[in-house]
Amino acid sequence: MEKASSDSAFIATDLNLKFNKPELTVSIDRERANALGVSVRDIAQTLQLLFSSQRFGYFILNGKQYQVIGQADREFREKPLDLSTVNVRNNRGELIQMDNVVQLKESSSPPQLYRYNRYVSATVSANPAPGVTLGQGIEKMQSIASEVLDETFSTDLAGVSKELADSSNSLVFAFLLSLVLVYLVLAAQFESFVDPLIIMFTVPLALTGAVLSLWMMDMTLNIFSQIGIIVLVGIVTKNGILIVEFANQLKDQGMNKLEAVIESATLRLRPILMTSLATILGAVPIALALEGGATSRIPMGVVIIGGLIFSLLLTLFVIPALYAYLSITKKRISSEDESI
Repeated sequence: MEKASSDSAFIATDLNLKFNKPELTVSIDRERANALGVSVRDIAQTLQLLFSSQRFGYFILNGKQYQVIGQADREFREKPLDLSTVNVRNNRGELIQMDNVVQLKESSSPPQLYRYNRYVSATVSANPAPGVTLGQGIEKMQSIASEVLDETFSTDLAGVSKELADSSNSLVFAFLLSLVLVYLVLAAQFESFVDPLIIMFTVPLALTGAVLSLWMMDMTLNIFSQIGIIVLVGIVTKNGILIVEFANQLKDQGMNKLEAVIESATLRLRPILMTSLATILGAVPIALALEGGATSRIPMGVVIIGGLIFSLLLTLFVIPALYAYLSITKKRISSEDESI
């Protein structure tokens, strides 16, 4: 376990790939063995006999069965230098010291290798430092991997990090899809492509309020806050719908669009306040985490409350201004035209 420095994104890291298993690799010098008249088979059989704990058979003593194991005594096989005391007979019947025909190489290897997606893998586990989000930690680890690892290595996320990355991508798609669906539904309802565009301007206001509320409450943009933002798309548009729909009705009655939208914003103030306050009060228990295990859902409540309050304060000014600028003035049909 390594403690990270104060400027690091992690407070602790752990790696499951540990090279703590010493190994001794025996390599046969074939040219030298051939020159001395020692075959590779003789060398292998000698090493196997002395060090491999080979079982030759069984014997029974006092009614119990025991194995017959062939190997050197422990005092002659504990150290690498013990190979210098081993002799192997060549094809001329001479005893050749083992270290004349073999080379030893000390190394260390992991006691076990893990696999991920059929690849030999090493898992790096880390805890984000205080004030660092999991997303920032993932970005930091990816930047470190790009600097340290070459193209022969590949990285992938697992566990909570993988769930966060997958859910973030799906939530972005869900957010964009919700915008498109809301716009198409409003376009079908109003039989216009301009009025829904005016109404959809409430969404940036709500997003601004949501981000500001998270910043003021020192919270992060996580899965629950992203879900709250998607919920805001359907909630805040109802304020614009109330204003634009009633303004269209007044405009059809003969009022110009500026007077119609001002009158609509004035008359629709009470229902806008009632519905917005009802939704805000409904999200208060989520923001206060009044239920058991609801702490993780606090950002969702904060996003909904902050987005609604911010959009409520500005919708009454932004939507009328956009309506007066973008709305199309319909040509009234006179009674003479109708008679024709």
